[in-house]
Amino acid sequence: ATMLAAQSLDVPVMERAEEDLDTCAYGKVTGLKVGGDGFLAVRSGPGTQFAKIDELVNEDEVWLFEQRGKWIGIAYGTRNVNCSPINSDRELQTDGKKGWVHENWIVVLAG
Repeated sequence: ATMLAAQSLDVPVMERAEEDLDTCAYGKVTGLKVGGDGFLAVRSGPGTQFAKIDELVNEDEVWLFEQRGKWIGIAYGTRNVNCSPINSDRELQTDGKKGWVHENWIVVLAG
C-alpha cells in the first residue's frame, strides 16, 4: 500500500474560501491526561464512528482547517502548510498527514 492510500479519509478535510481569511490556524494538542489513554485519536472522519488512523500526544503541533461540530480537520507531521486565502473551496493539499480530531484537546496558538 502506498502512503497515499493510508491517508485516504472517509470525509476529506477541506480548505474553505472565506473572503481574505487564511484557510487555517495553528495549534497544538493539550490536556491529555497522563496515565489515561495518553493520546488523541486521529480519525478518518468527524466522529467516533470513523476509524482511528493515528494518534497524537500532548504538545504535538497541528494545522487546523475546517470544523464540523466538535471535530476539526487537521494537517500534521509537516511544516510545509500554506494557509493563504484561496478563491474557492478545495480538498486540503499537504505533504503531511491529515485527519479529524476532537476539539476538546486542541488549543489554538495562532490564526
